Amino acid sequence: MKEEDWYQFQEMIREYFESLGADAQTNVRLQGVRTCHDVDVLVKTKFLGEDITWLVEAKFWKTPVSKLHVLALRTIVDDVGADRGFIISSKGFQSGAMEAANNSNVKLKTFDELKDETKGMIEAEVLKAYDRRLQIIESRYWSHSKAIRIKYGLRHDFLDNSMSFTGQILLGIARKAIVAASERNYPIDLETFHKEHQGQAVAYNFQQLQNWLNLNLNHFEEKLMLAEWEMHKHGDYSPDTVYDQEDEMTPSKIMAAGMYRSEKNG
Repeated sequence: MKEEDWYQFQEMIREYFESLGADAQTNVRLQGVRTCHDVDVLVKTKFLGEDITWLVEAKFWKTPVSKLHVLALRTIVDDVGADRGFIISSKGFQSGAMEAANNSNVKLKTFDELKDETKGMIEAEVLKAYDRRLQIIESRYWSHSKAIRIKYGLRHDFLDNSMSFTGQILLGIARKAIVAASERNYPIDLETFHKEHQGQAVAYNFQQLQNWLNLNLNHFEEKLMLAEWEMHKHGDYSPDTVYDQEDEMTPSKIMAAGMYRSEKNG
């Protein structure tokens, strides 16, 4: 193995993490509780406000990685208090190495596997954030009576077929989209049939779904805020302040589950 090949492999890993928005450095010396350790790639990032530290060992070798190297990285991860360790190998891993990594916070991956797994992890965290945001919006929406929601433009009247905007439909479509995205089931139908529609009616990938969610949740939050201001002005602001917990089944969750099942079954 040429040293420049290992160096390029290490730099590819660093550049990949930087492309995800993380802070990544190569050839870092870290002080642990017991001793100092040299790490190929140090990755630091934030998931929903929490600091995350990963240690990555780049093994551009001609032979599979052994159990000893896994045990060594487990010790380093524990000593420096990192959240996770990765060994990225160009030639795979011995069976003993795989066994040593089981049920531990050290993951053994090829470079392609690393990209697939970290992409999925980051997407999952983003979807959790959207889900919590929807929970807050839904609690605010249902805190107002049906008559008040109609009066202030948060839903259509039963006899009104214009379908300018109905909060429950948008909530249901958004939650269905999150379920589909968590299973990576694209394309995702995002059609609300609202006159006040935002973004495209279909998402073919995660980036397009993010764009749709941002546009529509921003629009919904703005409508809620303006409606609640008007309620205050006219003495109609009297919400039910009970907040739905994340594990509770809400109307939009039930609606989303039904729509998703129907679409999957064709």
